[in-house]
Amino acid sequence: MIYRTQVKIIADVLSATKEYDFDNRGIGVTTIIRKANLSHPRLMKILSDLVSSGLLEETVNGKISKYKLSMKGQHFLLEYNKFHDFATTFGLRL
Repeated sequence: MIYRTQVKIIADVLSATKEYDFDNRGIGVTTIIRKANLSHPRLMKILSDLVSSGLLEETVNGKISKYKLSMKGQHFLLEYNKFHDFATTFGLRL
């Protein structure tokens, strides 16, 4: 069994948020859970950390929270993907 690193999980959450935000209003927790393959409690902690660090933006409407990728999050994801590709060329797994 191959486990994901914390950085890979963060990249998966950011990627899911970017890929499935079709109307630029953000995506809900359920979609992120499915696409990033995480449990609800684990995802909630990660979302809190990502919003606090400015990588995601949260909008709350009543009880519903939606998340979208910030400019800082887009930059992080771009640099992560570059590094991932670079490391892969040397046979390293991130």
